[in-house]
Amino acid sequence: MDDLINKLIKKYKTNCPFELSRALGIHIRFMNLGAGTKGLYYRKLRRRFIVIHNELPLEWQRFVCAHELGHDRLHKGINRFFLEEQSYFSPGKLERQANNFAYKLLSADHIPHQDEPLASFYQRIGIPPELRYLGEDYT
Repeated sequence: MDDLINKLIKKYKTNCPFELSRALGIHIRFMNLGAGTKGLYYRKLRRRFIVIHNELPLEWQRFVCAHELGHDRLHKGINRFFLEEQSYFSPGKLERQANNFAYKLLSADHIPHQDEPLASFYQRIGIPPELRYLGEDYT
């Protein structure tokens, strides 16, 4: 996964998930997905789409885009929904992998400052506060 992320960043000279998605030909749409769904990734007629809930704060939109881009890069041919953490389903392997991809992509080329708490580091790089505890698994 690290090699994949590094190759993407090197080729497109950015770690912005929106810019990477556009460069890869993935269509990004914003719409109201209702309570409980933050985003989704799907393919239709060889076209790829990331749909992001339009009422999310900007840092969540960025994370969801990175997460869904992870599905595109890691789970080809599988349509996925990014569901609320409060759902009755525990995040499966594919969701954990997409979260891992998102954290690694968004934190690429960033390192914590000396003695900087992880919460401050994640805030600085735009990881949503609700997900910062998950980042400890990926650092």
